[in-house]
Amino acid sequence: METGNSRSGFVTGMSLTSYNGWPASKDQAEINVKPFAIKGTAIKIRCAKDAGPLLAAFAAEFHALIEPIDEGKLDDWAYAFRMVRGTTDKLSCHSSGTAIDLNATQHPLGKAGTFDAAKVPMIQALAKKYGLTWGGDYRGRKDEMHFEVSVTPEQARKLTTKLGLDGDKNAGAN
Repeated sequence: METGNSRSGFVTGMSLTSYNGWPASKDQAEINVKPFAIKGTAIKIRCAKDAGPLLAAFAAEFHALIEPIDEGKLDDWAYAFRMVRGTTDKLSCHSSGTAIDLNATQHPLGKAGTFDAAKVPMIQALAKKYGLTWGGDYRGRKDEMHFEVSVTPEQARKLTTKLGLDGDKNAGAN
């Protein structure tokens, strides 16, 4: 199981959702996936419109406070329509454009303790600030590169406004 939350997010019928309950699709336009610039870097991540401001702002603070996002390795990503690794019927939050992986080669799936222990409380606080769950906090298989939206679309919009991110000129820019 990729997360400790109780939402199922399985592939059923015509309506697809990732396990965090957000709409998912192979067609990025159908779920309003847009590019979002990560301030302080040359990187853009493709995320759902309502999740993107939170994920991009989180990534900018991660870059400034935790560790630089290494622009030369191309190991930072977001939207990708796929199942959770190791499953055949559970859509990843990447499928809804509500998850990002940062510095994936430094923090491989299944490996714990890849961050300096002194930085872990800050990672957790930043994730909470932006309504995210960190894969390093999963109860089962750790995924320390992974950060996913853990609030509803409505809650994401409210949090975006509360944090002053809804006027960001980089959000959703091509």
